[in-house]
Amino acid sequence: MTLSVSGLTAVRSGRTIPHPTSLEIAPRARIGLVGASGSGKSTLGHALIDDLRAHGRSVAHVPQRPDEALDPLRSMAFHWTEAARALGSPPNADQRKRLFAALKIDGGDLRKRPWGWSRGMQQQFVIAMALIGIPDLIVLDEPTSALDPVVAAQTMDLLDSHLAATETVMLLITHDLGLAARRVLNLTVMDAGRVVEASPTADLLDRPQTGAAQSLSAHRSWLALLCGRSKAFRSDAAKARRWRTSGCR
Repeated sequence: MTLSVSGLTAVRSGRTIPHPTSLEIAPRARIGLVGASGSGKSTLGHALIDDLRAHGRSVAHVPQRPDEALDPLRSMAFHWTEAARALGSPPNADQRKRLFAALKIDGGDLRKRPWGWSRGMQQQFVIAMALIGIPDLIVLDEPTSALDPVVAAQTMDLLDSHLAATETVMLLITHDLGLAARRVLNLTVMDAGRVVEASPTADLLDRPQTGAAQSLSAHRSWLALLCGRSKAFRSDAAKARRWRTSGCR
């Protein structure tokens, strides 16, 4: 089912950020919300979450750091139980096992507190909690910024693989256009609280139309990025041929 919002906005410190925004998001969409720090990305993401939840849609949120979701004095089992209860989901050991296996944390000891797990496993645990009940939308707000690059890539790969079998929409909020380029099919660019550009990822990287998009893409080696695993680009045969002749293998 398509997710729709109209006139989405929020007031922060007396200022209206973002400016009224309307969105329509198709099932299974993979969208990157990008922009410089302070452009309003996270504010728009939270406003979207609040609006959809108010209209009865299931929305999960993964914060930037696992510390924001986990109480260091509570066991991991407690966190899981509380998350399931908050979502109105009865205890389901089979579902937990499937999610833990999908995110490669099935060896984690639920009796331990968060600091007994590695940082990467903590964030993967938070993502697993967000997937309880198969949400309509999962919003990831800089979800890998606290992780080392290898663990971050592995975590996103595992999430991609799990979501492929669902209708869940993924919204990735990041200032890192390189991360978004590898993970999403469409990019939405924000600047000063406004959505200033939205287009398929490959088109925006090839032909950014606004100053904000041009600034984000100006300091990246797109050849190196596009030689990576992104399905967004491999589906475009013409571009793939051009990039291969430019040095991609």
